[in-house]
Amino acid sequence: MTSPQVRRAVPADFPAVARLTVAAYEADGQLKGEDGYGVVLADVATRAQTGEVLVAADGATGEALGSVTFVLPGTPYAELCGPGEAEFRMLAVDPAAQGRGIGAALVEACLSRAAAQGCSAVVICVRNGHAETAHRLYERLGFVRTPERDWSPLPGVELLGLRRELPAPG
Repeated sequence: MTSPQVRRAVPADFPAVARLTVAAYEADGQLKGEDGYGVVLADVATRAQTGEVLVAADGATGEALGSVTFVLPGTPYAELCGPGEAEFRMLAVDPAAQGRGIGAALVEACLSRAAAQGCSAVVICVRNGHAETAHRLYERLGFVRTPERDWSPLPGVELLGLRRELPAPG
């Protein structure tokens, strides 16, 4: 496989992005008992209206292998970011393509976009007790726990805040 190419998703990508996002969350056990979150994950068109949906595509075939939604403060999908910060949500890699650096490529693309926007940090949240591979990836890429940003959108769902400082411009 050639290196994944990360680009902004276009409407033709939305069905594949919806499928792989739901599949990744299901494979990790994150949709058990979640009433309606699978529908939110599959609604790529709405996310693309207010955030930047990125897709990692196989460089040779163009097949969508992963996706993430990059958002700025004050936009509908922003949960944690404040002034001077960016955030990404719904990072997902097709279960059949995991372990090939796709998640890291998507995170790096978000970090680059945040730096280009003049942001000083990127914040994210991860579900406690799930996504151990993602936790390791974020730690490897310099994200640190920020317990003051932990929160719970639903009873029994604990989200842990993480933050990655970005280098000062120039």
